[in-house]
Amino acid sequence: MTSPELSAETLPAIRAAVRAGNLTPAEAIGDRDIAWSDHRLGDGVVVTVLRPRQPRPGAPGLYSIHGGGMVMDDRFADLPRLVALIEEFGFVAATVEYRLAPEHPHPAPLEDCYAGLRWFAETFRFDRLVVGGGSAGGGLAAGVALLARDRGGPALAGQLLLCPMLDDRTAHEVPDAVWTRAANDFGWRSLLAGQTSPYAAPARMADLTRLPPAFVEVGGAELFRDEDVAYAQRLARAGVPTELHVWADAHHGFDRFAPDTEVTRAALAARSSWLRRLLSGRG
Repeated sequence: MTSPELSAETLPAIRAAVRAGNLTPAEAIGDRDIAWSDHRLGDGVVVTVLRPRQPRPGAPGLYSIHGGGMVMDDRFADLPRLVALIEEFGFVAATVEYRLAPEHPHPAPLEDCYAGLRWFAETFRFDRLVVGGGSAGGGLAAGVALLARDRGGPALAGQLLLCPMLDDRTAHEVPDAVWTRAANDFGWRSLLAGQTSPYAAPARMADLTRLPPAFVEVGGAELFRDEDVAYAQRLARAGVPTELHVWADAHHGFDRFAPDTEVTRAALAARSSWLRRLLSGRG
């Protein structure tokens, strides 16, 4: 997949093409023993819940936020990833439809994600709840974790940040065709609309203490490498248990666009290892 030439003019067609490539819940689930349901919260926020038909007592929760550069894609983008994690860990999982920039700049996307998280936590009363996402979804997941800290909840057990989009000041230059500097700049301009916010761009947050344990993953050959490494280092220095993986020569979103490669298999194993340790309380 090559990075789209994003602009106000091309965005509608790109959105339609990206969404057309996503599986529906029924397609992603197939014959697995998983049920799903949609829940409309208002302001365009929809949360799709997927869970085992016979969830085990005390099942953990996973709240997923989709990527798309803050301007495209939908809540079905990561269904294959969620279905696999539900099978492996017995998660009750949710994926949120949030309003997109530029029609809805910050704080709308982040507030939508936070509203969905609160609903999910209050509805299911999890003992262990993980928030996560990839790319823009990873940045929004980090922002939601900051909001949950600063607004007194919901309590989070961990944050799963996959190639997260964290810093509107990105300077790292790489020839990554999946997500280019030009596309990234368009996404940030669309989201911020002249604003500056440490919740929209978590790399700007001065205080990273009192956050849940973090898993940060990034490709070694992608635009977000340096900002993600720096964020993980700052989390660790702030006393947050943090695991960082930089996958050499991997491009942005490699697990989604190259699922059958050795680096993707290694990355999936590392994520599963972290989740097993997190959910068992063994660190």
